Amino acid sequence: MQRRFLADPTLKSATLLLQERIPRLTVTVTPHAAEAATPRDELPGQAGAIRVVTDFDRLLPEMHLLSNGRYHVAISASGGGWSRWHGLAVTRWREDATRDDWGQFCYLRDLDDGVVWSNTWQPTTRGGRAGEAVFMQSRAEFRRVDWQIESHTLVSVSPEDDVELRRLSLTNRSARRRSIEVTTYAEVVLAPQGQDESHPAFSNLFVQTEILPGQPAILASRRRRGPDESPPWLLHVMTGSCAAERLAHPVGTPSFETDRGRFVGRGRTLRDPAAVDGRPLSGTTGATLDPVASIRRTVVLEPGETVRLDIVTGVAATRDQAAEIAAKYSDPCLADRVIDLAWTRGTIMLQQLGIAEPEAQAYGRLAGSLVHASRLRRANPAVIARNRRGQSDLWGHGISGDLPLVLVRIRDRHQLELVRQIIHAHAWWRMHGLDVDLVVWNEDESVYRQGLHESILDLVSASPEAGLADRPGGIFVRRGEQLSEEDRLLLQAAARVMLTDDAGTLFEQAEKRGRVEGTIPPFKPRRPPPPPEPAASPATIPATSPAPPPEPLHAFNGLGGFTADGGGYVIHLPPGTHTPAPWANCLANPRIGTLVSESGSGCTWVDNSHEFRLTPWTNDPVTDSGGEAVYIRDEETGRVWSPTPYPARGRGAYTVRHAVGSSVFEHETD
Repeated sequence: MQRRFLADPTLKSATLLLQERIPRLTVTVTPHAAEAATPRDELPGQAGAIRVVTDFDRLLPEMHLLSNGRYHVAISASGGGWSRWHGLAVTRWREDATRDDWGQFCYLRDLDDGVVWSNTWQPTTRGGRAGEAVFMQSRAEFRRVDWQIESHTLVSVSPEDDVELRRLSLTNRSARRRSIEVTTYAEVVLAPQGQDESHPAFSNLFVQTEILPGQPAILASRRRRGPDESPPWLLHVMTGSCAAERLAHPVGTPSFETDRGRFVGRGRTLRDPAAVDGRPLSGTTGATLDPVASIRRTVVLEPGETVRLDIVTGVAATRDQAAEIAAKYSDPCLADRVIDLAWTRGTIMLQQLGIAEPEAQAYGRLAGSLVHASRLRRANPAVIARNRRGQSDLWGHGISGDLPLVLVRIRDRHQLELVRQIIHAHAWWRMHGLDVDLVVWNEDESVYRQGLHESILDLVSASPEAGLADRPGGIFVRRGEQLSEEDRLLLQAAARVMLTDDAGTLFEQAEKRGRVEGTIPPFKPRRPPPPPEPAASPATIPATSPAPPPEPLHAFNGLGGFTADGGGYVIHLPPGTHTPAPWANCLANPRIGTLVSESGSGCTWVDNSHEFRLTPWTNDPVTDSGGEAVYIRDEETGRVWSPTPYPARGRGAYTVRHAVGSSVFEHETD
């Protein structure tokens, strides 16, 4: 019957209207009598409906949440963030407020002069700082001007399909024709976040990638571990928009890469990956052991011309559905629908929750402290230092401790508006994929008259979160006199955000920026530093015959070999040279141990190398970065280097000697 009706041209013209779905969120908020009687503060003006961020070096990254109820995106003002689908991490992300360089990125390269930058501040951190991030309920926008190329990026999540749209608009502000190479990058996970953090190298072994024939798309999925398992499929598409198809120079044909080792390059980072050095993408697919999704296309811009590219990333339950969605969004004009529907859904959700746009922006501002742990909104450091309990002590209160914790302390019954707003904030966070444990600490000292406690319970029962009371990711109402001093210290120490009724409204506490600490004045060298060395290609073992070693070595392979007595292994690293993989040495006794590779990065542990690490270990064979380093600075020139190849490789060659119980690094610089 559907085909019969669609055979009529009149009905076929309305196909898109027939495909529009009814919103799934059907919660109707009816205020309780106690809530209706509570006086409400005046909301800020319409100016609070958006957030504009121009400072990318804040104490805490400014975060924004986007979601359709199933597919969730968290993105920071500098471009980092994560994507999740039904509890699975779609792209790799780590909680790192210092660097904030995890997520999905886009590299731009001028083919004429070779300059490389990104459409957001991360990951290259190049170009001018005169950019801005604009956060609205239905989307996030990033604007930058680098090397006379204006870039505007719009990020939104589709309410129809479980995909995110990143629309990149490039405008040539120079007086000459520009050829810009656009390369996307995202590390594929498709696993729970905790599992990926625990053992990323093992998790990568089960991911396979493929290029969709005839489409500018990459598909990825996990191999089945059993006949009944049905793993989801990731899709990554980059296509020109409708406006791009009408240009004098159409968007170039796509090329692909799914091997992170080939894209980043051994010993390099996302700030300067090997793929943007001018070499073509390899098109490698299959079980690449370190999977990524990267698509490259080239655009040619005349002076004053603008081109738009649509980058779509999403997840589907089966391969056929993923291929269907990829083909759907390969249509350059269909992605426009995502932006309109996202705005409609965002408006409906705010109406159902009974909140305004400025309130949602305040909730989003607080989300930064939940995604990234920071001292900005935590308890006083002296209070945290007094705590002597751990995560397991939270279990007696029904709190797992695996989720971010928000603590609200209230004593004054006239400040119930703060509780009402934080309950709505909890619902807003949950609908955007950010699960949070909310603890309302009633500090009213009246024992027999529990008016404040009953009012708090009434607010919870009248909210959309009523079914989550005393449940994981829900709301926990506790009386202060029923908590011991140790429990009070524990809750304050565990909370990433602590709000009190004597610190102002939720808007005032959300606007807290933190005290700007005094910075160390910049170092001024007494004489100018020498010119930097020319960048060397990330070579590994030379393709030609290996050079003779400086000393006799057995089984020499061009980079290293065994000493004459067989008691050690010597590695020679000329400038710009890396071993094809980390060559590590384990130094340990029954109590403590450390892992040292030829780059020098280390991980130190006590008793157990997995459970009791003193310094972090990334388990990354490509960058081989670690949490231990030594820096050397020339006080006359200001030049900085490290005695090991990582993290600040100096001039000249390095010699590494691995032996039983020791690793020695030799380096001589001018």
